[in-house]
Amino acid sequence: MPARSPVAPDPIALPLQQPVTLMLPYPVSANRYWRSYVVQGHVQTVVSSEAKAYRREVAWLLKIAKIREPIFGRIALTVTLHPKMPQDARQRMRKYGDQWEDGVSCIDLDNSLKILLDALKGRVFIDDRFVWRIHAERGEPTAEAHVEVTIARVPYVQPQQSLFDSMPLQPLIEDPFES
Repeated sequence: MPARSPVAPDPIALPLQQPVTLMLPYPVSANRYWRSYVVQGHVQTVVSSEAKAYRREVAWLLKIAKIREPIFGRIALTVTLHPKMPQDARQRMRKYGDQWEDGVSCIDLDNSLKILLDALKGRVFIDDRFVWRIHAERGEPTAEAHVEVTIARVPYVQPQQSLFDSMPLQPLIEDPFES
């Protein structure tokens, strides 16, 4: 895969005062992420060499973007998956009009999220449990397939005190059976 130039703020701004947007390689399909082998009569499932290469490339791009340590705390991810523009795009546009993109080959959003989260885990965030919000969508096809990821902090919010916490509980109507 050709090298891409990720976009990130000055490293002094980290740990993530402002959202960071990265252009990362198009994720491998989950169908090609795992490989199973039979070793001495037992099935062993391992991460494929293609998936390991994807993880290495993402790690390298994060290093270039000066994201050297995972962000501690809650984060939100916005993911836009841009499939590769097909060679016959103009023909499709003429034939199908506005809906021509529906036929462009693109991995499923949920399929891509797992692969992407695995590649970012330990590098952008400590663990998946710190990802509080995910917004994913399919973007327009581009000359080079890629995924655009925006990472932002999710602020901690103190729960609002109930309006009734400071008031003694009183029945709204009097109980006619109580004397």
